[in-house]
Amino acid sequence: MSAAPIKWKCHISGDSLSLKSKVTGLVLAGGRGTRMGRVDKGLQPFRGSTLVAHVLARLSPQVASVAINANRNLPQYQVVAGASPVLPDFLEGFAGPLAGLQIGLQFCPTELLLTAPCDSPLFPLDMAERLHAAMAVQDADLAMAVTMERDPEQPDAAPYRQPHPVFSLIKASVLPQLDAYLETGGRRMEGFFKSLRVAEVLFDDSAAFGNINTLEDLHRAERATPAPAPAPTSAPAARSADSDPAALPVDEAQRLICDRITAVEATETLPLLNALDRVLAADIISPINVPAYDNSAMDGYALRGADLPVDGAAPVTFKNIGIAYAGHPFTQAPQANECIRIMTGATIPPDCDSVLPQELAAAIDGDQVTIAANAIRAGANLRRAGEDLPQGGIAIAAGKLLRPADLGLIASLGIPSVTVRRKLRVAFFSTGDELRSIGEQLEAGCVYDSNRYTLFGMLQRLGCDVIDMGVVRDDPQALEAALRQAAKTADAIITSGGVSEGAADYTRDIMALLGDVAFWKLAMRPGRPLAFGKVQTEQDSAWLFGLPGNPVAVMVSFYLFARPALLRMMGADSKLQTMQARATETIRKRPGRTEYQRGIVSNAADGAPQVRLTGAQGSGILSSMTEANCIVVLHHAQANVAAGQLVDVLLFDGLT
Repeated sequence: MSAAPIKWKCHISGDSLSLKSKVTGLVLAGGRGTRMGRVDKGLQPFRGSTLVAHVLARLSPQVASVAINANRNLPQYQVVAGASPVLPDFLEGFAGPLAGLQIGLQFCPTELLLTAPCDSPLFPLDMAERLHAAMAVQDADLAMAVTMERDPEQPDAAPYRQPHPVFSLIKASVLPQLDAYLETGGRRMEGFFKSLRVAEVLFDDSAAFGNINTLEDLHRAERATPAPAPAPTSAPAARSADSDPAALPVDEAQRLICDRITAVEATETLPLLNALDRVLAADIISPINVPAYDNSAMDGYALRGADLPVDGAAPVTFKNIGIAYAGHPFTQAPQANECIRIMTGATIPPDCDSVLPQELAAAIDGDQVTIAANAIRAGANLRRAGEDLPQGGIAIAAGKLLRPADLGLIASLGIPSVTVRRKLRVAFFSTGDELRSIGEQLEAGCVYDSNRYTLFGMLQRLGCDVIDMGVVRDDPQALEAALRQAAKTADAIITSGGVSEGAADYTRDIMALLGDVAFWKLAMRPGRPLAFGKVQTEQDSAWLFGLPGNPVAVMVSFYLFARPALLRMMGADSKLQTMQARATETIRKRPGRTEYQRGIVSNAADGAPQVRLTGAQGSGILSSMTEANCIVVLHHAQANVAAGQLVDVLLFDGLT
């Protein structure tokens, strides 16, 4: 049993040095790691590095050595850990914090182990001292942090005690007790702690023990914590987008767009063969069980599990009384020690509940099949009716962009047609007196318009009905007329060029005249000038994305802002999926803006993903986009990236 929490006030002293030598630190990062998408929690970028790197930085001064417990992406964690070990669970199946504690205690070379989770980068720097003081006074096996919390729904209620068991100091000598508890099947920390003498230590700052569970939490913490100041230089820095207070951070711009955009309501019903790459407007409800009946997962022998030889018994010989094929069931029920030859997919005969794979038979002699003890367990190798999809269950949820596998699944249910969102109509044009279309004569000072062809390809990939309005002159009347015409026929309008602060850049002003401008300048590179808002005429309206004119900036801006918005209008998932890769070289970056650089992802010798830049990163170098297979994402607060450091990567595969 634990005593009432004690509030300890410790001061740094010479004793802290002797304590440090007795303690090993363990970062708990061994969960499934999927709550924030494809990137593990601990590897999420935070203040120029990663969450786990910040936890290590706070843990390391308090301990003699440190380790990370992780079950996925071990090479990436090893990069962050450096010379420190990365320890996967000994137990299988993501068994939880106790599994991490077990492997940590097995590794622990000191008498004490200090734990902290990978998603709490703000815990106190004197945590080890305060926990150890309580442990010594109370002669405890374990000391844990406790805070007093208030229920926000009941502000007048008394505060309640909130234990934080993942912030603990524990004696390495309790490992045998932990092993015994885990062998019983127990996985709950409070269940194990009941067997220990526990000291609770009250900390004032409950926020210091808060964990980051979602990307929204991460972004909120990022904004709440000031980024490290850039290193001073001998010369004054030039004014840039980083210092422009009107430049909106990328995540704020994306949130603003997400808050305003909604899905189109109109739907249509299509034959299944015409529904590829369309967005499902209503759930597909399975009219049948899939599979429709209990069937065999293997070629082998169907039998009654009760007839199997028990552990330690002699082998048992069964008599084969028939054969079951897929589509041709065997309907006779076997008697004791009888079996039926069965093929994969065939209906399980009456009274049978197990299938012995043919290769596991101890002997086969005519119709005699001998089975040794422990060859299989009762119930093995069956696929139960409704195991894949139960009748009345949701086979595919609304909002899914239908792919070939989806068509096959729907067909397997006998459904001939589906209801989908209607196609989006998107109008697009380029602006600029210097632009010429392919086939026109190229006068001095003019260039061929590449952006329209890039936009056409990206919109086609999304399955939009595209309306190519060509090139519009740098003229306010021409631009207003084009926007009015586009709003009559389209759900969204995409322009390239004409959104900077140049004298001939009118898009932003015309948007303000016809509707509204939510923002027009972003703290990003490439793509700083980007306008978003709504064009509203007398009877019609359309969302407008005024993209920059430089070719690379057009593509980056489209992928980061227009594409997610269009998918949202289509009723589909609009989240961009990123992965992490190790930088093969130093990447220069100033905090204060988000940068998107073209890169090439490959596998290193150890199999871990690595990324290198394509070279010059000018926003007009379109050839760099054809050479690249990804975009390297350098976040707003991030500074220079060292060779070997993990960076976020947005893959072109599936995007372009």
